[in-house]
Amino acid sequence: MAQDPAFEDVSLPLFPGSEEAPAAPLSPGRLPSYIKDHRARLRERFMAGGAAAMPDYELLELVLFRSIPRRDVKPLARQLLDTFGDFNRVVTASPERLAQVKGIGDAVITDLKVLEAAAHRMARARVMQRQVISSWDALLDYCHTTMAHRETEQFRILFLDRKNVLIADEEQARGTVDHVPVYPREVAKRALELNASALILVHNHPSGDPTPSDSDIGVTEQMQAALTALGITLHDHLIIGKSAELSFRAQGYL
Repeated sequence: MAQDPAFEDVSLPLFPGSEEAPAAPLSPGRLPSYIKDHRARLRERFMAGGAAAMPDYELLELVLFRSIPRRDVKPLARQLLDTFGDFNRVVTASPERLAQVKGIGDAVITDLKVLEAAAHRMARARVMQRQVISSWDALLDYCHTTMAHRETEQFRILFLDRKNVLIADEEQARGTVDHVPVYPREVAKRALELNASALILVHNHPSGDPTPSDSDIGVTEQMQAALTALGITLHDHLIIGKSAELSFRAQGYL
């Protein structure tokens, strides 16, 4: 029997969770030619102009093509952006929140989390084992990539050697939407274990406003006192907001 020219056989394998909530029922294993053409155009435009040539919803479509190979993913891409706001917030959303969006299953969540992990690893590679002062912009980019869109507070410690080379980046604690427990004694102990000469403290404000709270200021003062007693320098404390950061050093808190 002749194949309907309006459809193309799709040989990509299906994975659990990859067929959720189609925008419209399609013949099993087949993709309408207009969707095929749309996908081809997006891929060509991306390869020619990169991400800068594409709005968020189209870039998200490119990601979803791999997760859901046999469905029109444009409505789902727009639904994700309507729910979370922008591409970054979609990719960094928690699996629990993503699963609440109709049409999102395990395949999509896994692919988005892999993409997030890859972005973090690439940003981290630009700052590890490098002199912090000469790579300050890259350090800020890394902090924003890993922390700016988190829904709860996270406290990270950047450990530096005597030449201010970043030798370790460790998560100290996770907290709630407006609080994270930090223990200066534990931070000082870890600095000694790593033979660190200096530290940079970093934490995020899920509210988006990097203005320090009284608690932030108090913890920083306690941390500085504990480190100074051991001959370790506290270079800075960075608070990461949604689109900006605050430096305690630059603002005169240190």
